[in-house]
Amino acid sequence: MTAINFSPDAQSSSDEPDASRESGSGGGELDLELIELLFFAYRDFVGEADHILEAIGYGRAHHRVVYFVMRNPGLRVSDLLDILQITKQSLGRVLKQLVDDGYIEQRPGPVDRRERLLYATLKGERLASDLSARQHLRLCHALAPLPPGARAVVRDFLGNMVDARAPGAPAGREG
Repeated sequence: MTAINFSPDAQSSSDEPDASRESGSGGGELDLELIELLFFAYRDFVGEADHILEAIGYGRAHHRVVYFVMRNPGLRVSDLLDILQITKQSLGRVLKQLVDDGYIEQRPGPVDRRERLLYATLKGERLASDLSARQHLRLCHALAPLPPGARAVVRDFLGNMVDARAPGAPAGREG
């Protein structure tokens, strides 16, 4: 296995930003360092949650569903499909488990009774909150050594990584 070294000595010889990278033009050298850091950051960000979910027979898809349903009570199944960009078949299996196990509740729509609206139960809210609290701690530890105002920069960076045209993409970024 290749040793990955992110120590200051292993970083590029210049901390000066590469103009082609900063401009967003896509030219210049590939920024493999940031690509790798993003990969490993994501792996570790979801890793602890994955272990907790694995212990109850769930996976990352269950986490995403219970998280977005908790954050958006009354979310329509069709909107959840757009947010997650998964097939109805994939969601159906995961959603059935979450409903059967008492984490999510489905209710008919007030106008169209065929429409299914999703709500996290108290059990679902506890699970989503526990997983989010652990991820929040990881974010706090990562932000702590950074200068004031860094959270806004990180938020903007991550927001810029999201394809704004994708279905379910956040409409705007609030502080």
